[in-house]
Amino acid sequence: MRAWIDGTLLDDPTGPAVSVVDHGLTVGDGVFEAIKVVDGQPFALTLHLERLARSAAGLGLPVVDDAVVRAGVDAVLAGQDLPLGRIRITVTGGPAPLGSGRGDHPPTVVVVAAPMGAQPETAAVVTVPWRRNEHGALAGLKTTSYAENVVALAEAQRQGAGEAVFANLAGHLCEGTGTNVFYVVDGELRTPTLASGCLAGVTRALLLDWHGGREVDEPIEVAEQADEVFLVSTTRDVQPVTRWGDRELAVGEVTRAAAATWRAREPELLGQ
Repeated sequence: MRAWIDGTLLDDPTGPAVSVVDHGLTVGDGVFEAIKVVDGQPFALTLHLERLARSAAGLGLPVVDDAVVRAGVDAVLAGQDLPLGRIRITVTGGPAPLGSGRGDHPPTVVVVAAPMGAQPETAAVVTVPWRRNEHGALAGLKTTSYAENVVALAEAQRQGAGEAVFANLAGHLCEGTGTNVFYVVDGELRTPTLASGCLAGVTRALLLDWHGGREVDEPIEVAEQADEVFLVSTTRDVQPVTRWGDRELAVGEVTRAAAATWRAREPELLGQ
């Protein structure tokens, strides 16, 4: 693993590096991006940096120079042998007084690169009882306030699944803890709209552009009884769901076609 913080590549990436009063540490005041690395090249870096900027603006964080972040990415990848890896870019509110109020320090910018194992070919998911608030201040933003996801994923794992799926306050399908959800009803590929409160996933947007699908908000029970379901994310790509709760699902033709489209088009954005 390699780590770069505020312009400096760390000698020891696991050693102390961030202030104990950094607002990202004390109150979760930060945003982040996770970016897949294939053969040493980041995937869709520009799209991820654009979303990082949108998330930061939504949280009210100062603008971080795109060139600074790219310099951090270059630093952690230089000389690395990463057939498959992950970059994590984190921007926090920087050092601040204890409490919710921000200080007057510039943001803290952290870039980390590390190897990543391949994801399982298929996934099992469960619906968790907690709801996403599609009207909340953080709806749709990729923030470091991830404790809700930690709790939900732990519950999914307790039930023998690898991902938890949320409904929103309206009872509509929203998203997973780190995934967007696609499903098939009567041959039609569907996924929730961004108004559901789900994250504007980079993989989600690319698949809709490259392969198609209808954005629609409807009760989560529709998805739970769908003919096919798959998850998408930066690290999972297109991952078929073969169990939702107690219900077994087959990997169908629509899912296989979406996965084939992804495999064919993904190389276009390596290093971009």
